Amino acid sequence: MRRSALLACSLLAATAVQAQEASFSAEALESVSYDGGALPDGQSALTFAVQVLLDRAGISPGVIDGYKGGMSETAIRAFEAREGLEVDGLMDQAVWDALGGSGADAFVTSHTITEEEAQTVPELPEDYAEMAELQRLGYERVSERIAEMFHMDEDALIALNPGASFSAGESVTVAQPQAALQGEVTAIRIDGASGRLEAMDGSGNVVASYPVAVGSSETPSPQGSFEVVAIATEPTYSYRPDVNFQQGDNDEALTLPPGPNGPVGLVWIDLNEPTYGIHGTPNPARLFVEQSHGCVRMSNWDAQELAGMVSAGVSVEITQ
Repeated sequence: MRRSALLACSLLAATAVQAQEASFSAEALESVSYDGGALPDGQSALTFAVQVLLDRAGISPGVIDGYKGGMSETAIRAFEAREGLEVDGLMDQAVWDALGGSGADAFVTSHTITEEEAQTVPELPEDYAEMAELQRLGYERVSERIAEMFHMDEDALIALNPGASFSAGESVTVAQPQAALQGEVTAIRIDGASGRLEAMDGSGNVVASYPVAVGSSETPSPQGSFEVVAIATEPTYSYRPDVNFQQGDNDEALTLPPGPNGPVGLVWIDLNEPTYGIHGTPNPARLFVEQSHGCVRMSNWDAQELAGMVSAGVSVEITQ
């Protein structure tokens, strides 16, 4: 009886895994439909599609991974608020229709990896002193680079491409988000409680909304009114343990090289509060479960988009 019960449990587990894989695949994403109700638990093609639609609407879900969770819920809330819908963070027919889900273009597309995209760096150290000796904190894996290019979680990218080697010349299935938004942002509002950053135009309209990580109780983000003083792309990182925080045994100032896997990612938007800014992150999948060392952290692609729409003098309001 015990052996039979174990066998039955194993079969049930295998069936559940197969069902999960069937609900999230390139094939499933070609025929996504919405029949009402909340987003499914776990990973699904529907949630992936909704995340793509939110991204296209200028309401970033963070990483597109097919899982419902905090970032997707806050994105739906932000979309509902902008569109004048009931704000509850839940998927429903009104949200699907406002996103244009039924008539949307394909949620995935094919991308052929180039020679340049296939260039990676050896595994990076975690110690800042060792990082400071390198020339660049680049992508360690081709799949990591491709995932960021299409606003995806790396594991989701791999799941959509079983057996892929992610080498030059290979075609892989990727999300099809919106191209970077264009426009002029005149004000930024950051709400630490909801973990969202709103970028607004001169009329007060929300141009874009992004998930962010803010400071902890030990290293809090500043609160109040500030302004942008400069924007740097591909920034180096100035590590100053006497001013901010200490990493490991490193008690001396260091300058870390630029790159997507640097502490501030690919963008630094400097504020008129010394040592504080809005910046990218090397770990976009953990954006909503980690806190920053006081600054405002975004995914690299969201930070790049925002940086293209702001300039010195833009007002920034931060609340907790």
